[in-house]
Amino acid sequence: FEANKKKIRHFEGCQFLELYRDRNDDNIFFTYSYWESEEHLEQYRHSELFKTVWTYSKALFNDKPQAWSVDKLEQLK
Repeated sequence: FEANKKKIRHFEGCQFLELYRDRNDDNIFFTYSYWESEEHLEQYRHSELFKTVWTYSKALFNDKPQAWSVDKLEQLK
């Protein structure tokens, strides 16, 4: 993550990127990113950057990776 976070964050359409770790298991991580549109996310998923990051990352997994695309329904500030 450290080596590529700025590249991912500055990829066209990425509005923010966060890294989280499970409080009870130090070996469980996930990222949360927000994309301007589904098209921007798809452009990233088909990019050389994603291929490079994914090839490296998936070798680190002990279990099947999971990914979700969600829609924000509400935000309170």
